[in-house]
Amino acid sequence: MRDFRAIIGVLKEYLKKEKIEKVFDKDVAKSLEMSQSRFATSKRRNTTPYEEILHFCEKEKLCCSEVFFA
Repeated sequence: MRDFRAIIGVLKEYLKKEKIEKVFDKDVAKSLEMSQSRFATSKRRNTTPYEEILHFCEKEKLCCSEVFFA
């Protein structure tokens, strides 16, 4: 299973398909419907916000196994 930092990379790659510009942490936080401060805390502690990621996957019709597993 990937850690939160690796999951962020996967989500950034997914979001990059929709945008031409570089995707920042704040864009991922917004997509996960998290505040930037909570996202930064999760990233610093390397704790995965599973519920938010699962909601994002459901909303975007993205397979969660691709996000969580290599």
